[in-house]
This record gives sequence, structure tokens and C-alpha cells, in this order.
Amino acid sequence: MTGAIEAEEGTLSYRDHNIAYRIVGAGQETSDKLPLLVLHGGPGASYDYLLPLEDIARTGRRIIFYDQLGSGRSDHPEDPTLWTVEYYVGEVDGVRAALGLERVHLLGQSWGGMLGMEYALTQPGGLASFTIASSPASAPLWVSEANRLLSELPQDVQGTIREHEQAGTIEDPEFQEASMVFYKRHVCRMDPWPDYVARTFDYLAEFPQVYNAMQGHSEFVMTGSLKNWDVTSRLGEIRVPVLVTSGRHDEATPAIAGAVHDAIPGSEWVIFENSSHMAHAEEAERYIEVLGDFLEGVEQETFRT
Repeated sequence: MTGAIEAEEGTLSYRDHNIAYRIVGAGQETSDKLPLLVLHGGPGASYDYLLPLEDIARTGRRIIFYDQLGSGRSDHPEDPTLWTVEYYVGEVDGVRAALGLERVHLLGQSWGGMLGMEYALTQPGGLASFTIASSPASAPLWVSEANRLLSELPQDVQGTIREHEQAGTIEDPEFQEASMVFYKRHVCRMDPWPDYVARTFDYLAEFPQVYNAMQGHSEFVMTGSLKNWDVTSRLGEIRVPVLVTSGRHDEATPAIAGAVHDAIPGSEWVIFENSSHMAHAEEAERYIEVLGDFLEGVEQETFRT
């Protein structure tokens, strides 16, 4: 798809902090096409890597991105008590209120899907649907699968990663280089990485506080506040239509995505065979088609009834 799409960028205030947002397709929403609000991953990344989703705006639908507090272009307060699931759930409501998103579809990718699960479980008003993109419902399962995938990497790569994790030297370039082998196999298989993916990793490297507090220091050993997080048994309480997406080579493996799908009665699950963790970028055209069809199907059913 070609041609620029109208976009608006700005900041909104939530709990006295500035939250950066981007609205694509501003002014073109129609009565039968609800806006799509996107929750980025990390925790503590930025929305940049999700920008291929902007093409959904070509169908006449607004799409809204924002950088969660401590992430990307938003404020970075030196207050670790803010890095909690509870804060970020409230922030979703704050963004909706500030931007007038009374009725909205929600898409959460990776950590954003975990946040979206927590948000959907509050039974928020005006939520039309929820797309869970490459997200776990269980942090322990996530770590187990990450280590299984790690065990399939070359022995020297495994050894380097384990050595530096045990020594606490994950800032060492040798560890970063070894981790990149995993990332290029299970996070983004595009070569080279697009600028929008690289920007997100640059932001995460510059502002690691949220990731370190909630995840830990790597994908393989979760030491942060999310280490025991598990909402699998509660997912049946979600009351809106759900689409689950994942990549065949995803760090959110079929075991992880399948557990989410199985726990939500009536959910749809689409696996992107040529993708890893960023199917929206790796198979962008098909992803937009699948997502658009799902959203339009929800709306046809909603407006018909």
C-alpha cells in the first residue's frame, strides 16, 4: 500500500504525566468503523515497531498508538512504584477518556496483550473487541518456552547467554550479540530490521527501567514483578470477541498462543506461517487483511443487533 495517511501526534496528561500519542486516519472515522487502540510491548518499549498497523487506516478506520509511561516519547519519572499492572490498566482508561474513545477495538502485542487481558477483565464499557497478538497468559509458561527455544540455538550461543546471565554481565557486547541470534530467529526475522523496529530497541536500551522492573534483565530469566503473573484461569471472563494471532517461529510459541485461545471460548486463532514475534511487520499485508476482516465482522454483528 502506498501514499501518506493523515496523522496527528501530541501528548495527553494522565496522573500529571505526559503520554505521547499518534492518531492515524484522524477525521475519517465513520459510524460503522470504530477506532482501534493499540498497546505496545516491552514492557517499556515504544509504539514504533507497530507502525505497519497504520495501513488499517486506509479502510476508513482511525488507529491510535501511545507510548506507555516510562516508554518511548512519554515521560520517564524516577518513581519505580509506578511500574505496575494496576497503573498501566488505569492508563488505558486515561488515554481513552482524554481522546474521547467511548467505543473502541483494542489490540495488544506481546506485553501489550498481557496488559489488554488485565484491562478486558475489568469489563470496561465500550470495548468492542480485543486482538491478542503474540502474548502469553502465563509468565512462567513464557519463560519455559523461551528457554526451550534457547536450547535449540547453537551451543556456543547458549553458553554465552548462560554465562553472562549467571555472572550478571548482560550489558557485555558478547551477551548482546548472542541474544541477537535469538531475536533474529524468534522476534523479527526481517533482514535487515526496518528502522521502526530498530527505533523501538533503541528506546528500550535508552530507557530500560520499566523492562528491568517488570520483566527482568533478559527474555530467559524473569526476575521482575511479572514473574508469577498468570491469568489463564480467568480468561473465560472476557466478554468481547477475541482474535489471537501469532507467528509459527514466534517466541510466543504455538503452546503459548494456543493456551490463550483455548482459555477464551469462541476466540479465533490465526498463525502466520512465515513470521516470528512481529507478524504485523513480517507479513504486513496479510496481517492487515486478517485484522480488518475480524474488526469488520465484529462490527457487522454489532450493528446488525
